[in-house]
Amino acid sequence: MNSEYITSDKEILGGKPIIAGTRISVDFILQLIASGGSIEEIISKYPQLKKEAVVEAVLYAGKVVSNEIIIHRNVA
Repeated sequence: MNSEYITSDKEILGGKPIIAGTRISVDFILQLIASGGSIEEIISKYPQLKKEAVVEAVLYAGKVVSNEIIIHRNVA
């Protein structure tokens, strides 16, 4: 993973991508945004986060999804 703010360590949250130096996962950031939270509100609630880290989490998730391959199988 080539990222300034996103990292992964199998010893932290089972290897989920997190904001470096925290135990805040990328998926948690996405859940906060999906629940209506703004980046400013997230930073206010979690002051250890930088705006750039939250933005990078969203960009990271977008890259992961854009590389997703869906295989459809016909089940008879």
